[in-house]
Amino acid sequence: MASPWVQELHIHHFTIPVTIDRMSSVMPSRPIPVKPGDTLYLSNLDDMIGARVFTPTVYFYQLHSTGCSPQKPVTKILQCALADVLVPYYPLSGRLRETKNGKLEVFFGPEQGALIVEARSDVALTELGDLTAPNPAWEPLIFKFPNEEQYKVLEMPLVIAQVTLFRCGGFSLGLRLCHCICDGMGAMQFLGAWAATARTGMLVIDPVPCWDREVFRPRDPPVVKFPHLEFMRIEEGSNLTMTLWKTKPVQKCYRIKREFQNRVKALAQPYDAAGCTTFDAMAAHIWRSWVKALDVRPLDYQLRLTFSVNARQKLRNPPLKEGFYGNVVCVACTTSTVCELVHGELPETTLLVREARQSVSEEYLRSTVDYVEVDRPRQLEFGGKLTITQWTRFSIYKCADFGWGRPLYAGPIDLTPTPQVCVFLPEGEADCSDASMIVCICLPESAAQKFTQALLLHSDF
Repeated sequence: MASPWVQELHIHHFTIPVTIDRMSSVMPSRPIPVKPGDTLYLSNLDDMIGARVFTPTVYFYQLHSTGCSPQKPVTKILQCALADVLVPYYPLSGRLRETKNGKLEVFFGPEQGALIVEARSDVALTELGDLTAPNPAWEPLIFKFPNEEQYKVLEMPLVIAQVTLFRCGGFSLGLRLCHCICDGMGAMQFLGAWAATARTGMLVIDPVPCWDREVFRPRDPPVVKFPHLEFMRIEEGSNLTMTLWKTKPVQKCYRIKREFQNRVKALAQPYDAAGCTTFDAMAAHIWRSWVKALDVRPLDYQLRLTFSVNARQKLRNPPLKEGFYGNVVCVACTTSTVCELVHGELPETTLLVREARQSVSEEYLRSTVDYVEVDRPRQLEFGGKLTITQWTRFSIYKCADFGWGRPLYAGPIDLTPTPQVCVFLPEGEADCSDASMIVCICLPESAAQKFTQALLLHSDF
């Protein structure tokens, strides 16, 4: 792929040998305002079917001479800081259970606390390949219980952290946070508090965490004002899902420079005066390129694009407190036929994405809450759908400085278990406006070259 603005990142396939030495339950270091038997309310935004997952992320660090002293090893520093942070973030020390109607709540019983796993590996960080993009080979750096069921969240620790020490002295922090407790912004808030507490040796919380899930209670009676296509049960009438799930797709990652993003944005401008965002343009371009590469049939089949929209700034009645760390995302959805995506023009698809993004309002969020109350979806719907997850607005590298500097890499690991998900990631420590974006997407090996060609279609410069 000859382009200075788009570079495919080649993933190094190998096996990381990991030995687990110790597992420890981490309790809040001081008393918390709940007692055994108490429960906490979760909103329907916390309890949407897509939130009933653990979000796995990994962070790599190279220790420097100014790092921790031998008297206080890495794991001990992280464990002590986590115990302190679990005081203001005490819900994360509880467990999830279902009530009679299938709704989730946090409860405090005999099994409590977060989990820290101490591990080691006889490899060096330099042997792990390019620490720029997610790599499924890093999976051993994330702890999972033996024979753990996929999507299991009930009666599990809500924070599961694995600290793996490498031969070179560097280490990784593999973190699994339950999505029911916090969305991406909330996770960054918790991570930032934990890191600052470890870095300074004293509890640092700014902003002060706020639970307040009751502000999203459903209306009585519920009022569903929108069709909520994002939840619609669709029988797969195309070859898309079978093509992806039956062919063992591979994870492809691309570094996309700001110049290319700007070029796509210029070409994607809808035919009106309202313009579009970089996300609108890139989401439309990726969606079209993906559908072209997969050669989806039939051409009149209606496909869906979904993506999360942070609704925090939309809320006025009442506005959310600054430290709220629960789920405040709506799933925006747009639809288009295969033919329109493959043979239509980029500005037309971009307009669809923009309209879906702008449709998320306070009333849309309230309608989502009420929809889930009336019809609680029980399974994830994949029919004819691509989901784009945007991490580029998260200050994940800045938040994750535990005292050893910013991580060499911070982010997800493996998208292949959910191959209809595409992720936009920030690159490295770049906080500037001209930063590159890492785009990760799953494709059958046979479609990868066609996707690359479609991705570069407008980059003849």
